[in-house]
Amino acid sequence: MGRVTASNTIVIEAPVAAVTAAIADYAQVRPRIQPEQFSAYRLIEGGRGQGTVAAWNLQATKKRSRDVRATVTVEDAAAHWSLVEEDANSSMATTYTVREATGGSLVEMTTSWDGAGGVGGFFERTFAPAGLKRIQHELLSNLKADVEG
Repeated sequence: MGRVTASNTIVIEAPVAAVTAAIADYAQVRPRIQPEQFSAYRLIEGGRGQGTVAAWNLQATKKRSRDVRATVTVEDAAAHWSLVEEDANSSMATTYTVREATGGSLVEMTTSWDGAGGVGGFFERTFAPAGLKRIQHELLSNLKADVEG
């Protein structure tokens, strides 16, 4: 059993403050930017950043779906801002890191979880990151369009 990770980055032509506010907005922005693989979105507690709890179904493949109940923590450091969604139903965690970049903000999205062992784990580590990267790319592209639009 090993850790499975998928990452994606995008530059958004907007100030860091605008980008971080959008990422942390689970009441308005997040439901609007989620791609079709996300369904049954519900805000359980909070709505902005630290302490927010939200839930959704993630249909990673035709046969693989995951009920996510994410609790949000935020770190606002000097060099970067990060938001972590930790899933109460699994080992999955997604981190959004935002830094200043030429022309705006660099956003990195990384999702990782404890993969299965054996042959199934081999296939999961081989194929799951590519599929998740496509979902991440779509979500980040939607975020870019929302913030820049």
